[in-house]
Amino acid sequence: DNPFGRTKGARPEIWTLGHRNAEGAAIAPATGQLWTVEHGAKGGDEVNVIRKGRNYGWPVITYGVDYSGAKIGIGTHKAGMEQPLYYWDPSIAPSGMAFYTGALFPDWKGDLFVGALKGEHLNRLVLRGGRVVAEARLLEELHQRIRDVRQGPDGALYVATDEPHGQVLKLVPAR
Repeated sequence: DNPFGRTKGARPEIWTLGHRNAEGAAIAPATGQLWTVEHGAKGGDEVNVIRKGRNYGWPVITYGVDYSGAKIGIGTHKAGMEQPLYYWDPSIAPSGMAFYTGALFPDWKGDLFVGALKGEHLNRLVLRGGRVVAEARLLEELHQRIRDVRQGPDGALYVATDEPHGQVLKLVPAR
C-alpha cells in the first residue's frame, strides 16, 4: 500500500516524507497508529502521528533554527505539510519513547513518555483524545541524559541513562 507506488520514479520504500531525525517510535495502544519523536535543529523537536503519504515538512517548515541561528526553510506552516502533534522549543533532544499501559501507575495510563538527552529528564506527555494536554518533567534531579524508556511486563517503567557509567532505572510507585 505504498502511497507513492504509482508515482513515476518514486522509490518503493518511501511511505512518508519530511522527517528530520527520528529518535523514537511507538505504536499507540488505543489506535494502532505509529507515533515518532524527532530531533529538530536548534528547537523544533517534534512528536508526530505518522500517516501514509503525508509530508511532515523538513526542511521546508520547522519550529527550529539552524545551530548557527540562521533560519531554516520558509517558516512553520505550509499547505500540504503536516503540523506536529507537539513540539519543544527550546530543544530537549528527545530519545526513546513509550506509551504507558500498565497498572502500577493508574494516572499515567495512556500517557507518552519520551527520554530527553539535552534536557536530562524523562518527559511525560499527558494525552486526552489524541492531544497533549499537559507535560511533566521527571527525574530532573538525576542530571543524567535519558536515552530510552520502556514499560516492563511488571508495569514498571525502565529508563536507560546515557552516561559514562550509565544505569538502567526501574520506576515503581513510592510506598
